[in-house]
Amino acid sequence: MSLKETLMQDLKTAMKTKDKRAKDTITMVRAAIKQKEVDERVELDDEGVLKVLSKEIKERRGSIEEFEKAGRDDLVESTKAEIDVLMKYMPEQLSEEELEKLIRQVMEENNITEKKQMGLLMKNIMPKVQGRADGKAVNAIVNRILN
Repeated sequence: MSLKETLMQDLKTAMKTKDKRAKDTITMVRAAIKQKEVDERVELDDEGVLKVLSKEIKERRGSIEEFEKAGRDDLVESTKAEIDVLMKYMPEQLSEEELEKLIRQVMEENNITEKKQMGLLMKNIMPKVQGRADGKAVNAIVNRILN
């Protein structure tokens, strides 16, 4: 079953069980997927859907930071709950150790040893961790390794 079909099934289940948070979150992400398909005039496959999910999760993580600065604990909790719903559709996330191992492997393959080569490293590592690691986490580990 494709990711879009899974989302539709889970939406139906959320409606039947009256799970408002899941229903609203899945509806929102399905709308974002549909918008992407209309904008680019394509039918998104699972990889495309994962990119949309990643973007939505990233936006929410950014929102959490802003809500915390504003002292809006109610919105922080609500947004964290939305992230939890979305994370169910993402592939298993890489641990920090797995991520570091993968980064070192890419560094070795591309003969990257200096901080000025960071752009090249990020360009080569991001497609390999797409959907399985947050870009900020990857960037932090790359910085730590190269320093």
